[in-house]
Amino acid sequence: MGQTKRAKEQPEQQLFEQLERVRAGMMGIEGSHSHMQPMGHIADADDAARLWFFTSRSSDLFREIGEGKHAHFCVVGRDQDYHACLMGHLAENRDPTKIDLYWSDIVASWFKGKNDPDMALLEFDLLDAAIWASTKNPIRFAWEVQTSKNSSKEPDVGTRAHVDFTQPKGSAAREEAKRH
Repeated sequence: MGQTKRAKEQPEQQLFEQLERVRAGMMGIEGSHSHMQPMGHIADADDAARLWFFTSRSSDLFREIGEGKHAHFCVVGRDQDYHACLMGHLAENRDPTKIDLYWSDIVASWFKGKNDPDMALLEFDLLDAAIWASTKNPIRFAWEVQTSKNSSKEPDVGTRAHVDFTQPKGSAAREEAKRH
C-alpha cells in the first residue's frame, strides 16, 4: 500500500511506523521565542498516544517547559514523502521505572548514568497529529504536474490526514482522514 493510501486508511498506524523509521524530529514549545530543536524520540508501540525524550536539564527546552507546556514535534520521513506535525503536552516524568524502560546505550552516551542530575525524561502526551503523505513515484508526479497546467485542477500528488488522540482508539473520530 502506498504512502497516500495508507495515510487515508491507516493514518495512526502509519504515523507510528514512520516514527520507528526516523531517529529524530524537531521539537518546539508553543509560545516560545526559541527555535525548534532536534530531539531524538522514543515511540512505545504499547502506548501509542505518547512519545518520550531524554534531555539535559540545562537545555533551553527544559527550562522553557517548566511544569509542562504545549509543544509541537515535526518529523519528515526518510524518503521525503511523509511529513507529520504532532501536538501535545510536554512535561518531565521522574518515574524511575520509565527511565529504566527507555534508557539505552545511545542515551547513556550523553549522560553519566540514570541518576545524572542533569538528565531529564520528558513525556509528550499527544493530542493530535497532522499528516501529509505524497507520492514518491516520479512518473506520477510529473504526470500530475503536467496535466494540471492544461486544466483548472491542482496536481493530485498527496493526501492530508488527521489523527485525534483525545478520542478512544479505534473510534471513527480518531482515525478520520481528510483529503486535500
